[in-house]
Amino acid sequence: MKYAYYPGCSAESTARDQYMSVNEVAKALNIELIEIKGWTCCGSTPAHQTNKNMSIALPAANLLMAKKTGLDMVVFCAACYNRMKVANHEIQNNPAIRKEIADTLGEDYDGSVKVLHFVEVLVKEIGIKKLKSAFTHTLDGLKVASYYGCLLVRPKGVTQFDDPENPTLMDKLITIMGGEMIDWPHKVECCGGGFALTRTDIVVDLSNSILGMAEASGAQCMAVACPMCQINLDMRQSDIHKAKGKDYNLPVVYITQLLGLCLGIEPKKLGMDKCVVSPKPIIELVKMA
Repeated sequence: MKYAYYPGCSAESTARDQYMSVNEVAKALNIELIEIKGWTCCGSTPAHQTNKNMSIALPAANLLMAKKTGLDMVVFCAACYNRMKVANHEIQNNPAIRKEIADTLGEDYDGSVKVLHFVEVLVKEIGIKKLKSAFTHTLDGLKVASYYGCLLVRPKGVTQFDDPENPTLMDKLITIMGGEMIDWPHKVECCGGGFALTRTDIVVDLSNSILGMAEASGAQCMAVACPMCQINLDMRQSDIHKAKGKDYNLPVVYITQLLGLCLGIEPKKLGMDKCVVSPKPIIELVKMA
């Protein structure tokens, strides 16, 4: 199983733990991720707030490079995934935009590269049964709140990741890992990702609401699939404590870090030492199981 892999900008900085865990899990499952040579920023939120041409041309440049490999593209960052999907949708459905982007890039791109989130690869391409048979450890009943955020599931007609109101792909992974999937209402609420640097007060309010609901629903940890969500919900817990007086101390980890533990991979190789809120209780539970 081979894919063109787009890591995204955060892979070498704020989401190094995501990058590490994705690659370790892929290696353990014999998934070959071939990093796209010369990949560049997808534009994320700043591009589509500034200039439509730029917001499509930036991801299209990477999609064009992926097309030349002849492979489907795999992305883990939810923002990158969303921008790649939007670019494909715009180019496929608007001939004028396709021509404009071709003029910008100096080469035509037809919007044909299949874009997959790594979670989709695990659930839809490898399959639940095969994945389960690879586990050597279990979450042993750990209560996990899957948090999908905004960008994986919306717009529904563009991303086509899962149900936009009640996605279940990560829930399925938690269940086969021996965890207890928490049924809770905030799994697709916004954490304020786009305001992470400019309006931290909004991020604190939104993240506090999400963490509060996860706690009230009985979660012992949260599993995420987006670097921006992970930072807001993990790192901002100290800001929430200062502003709201709430002390959640709730570990927020990538779904691939949980998968890695169940595959018997050492926590440090999964970047778990980089979490702000210690995931030690999770690691000890998995080792005991």
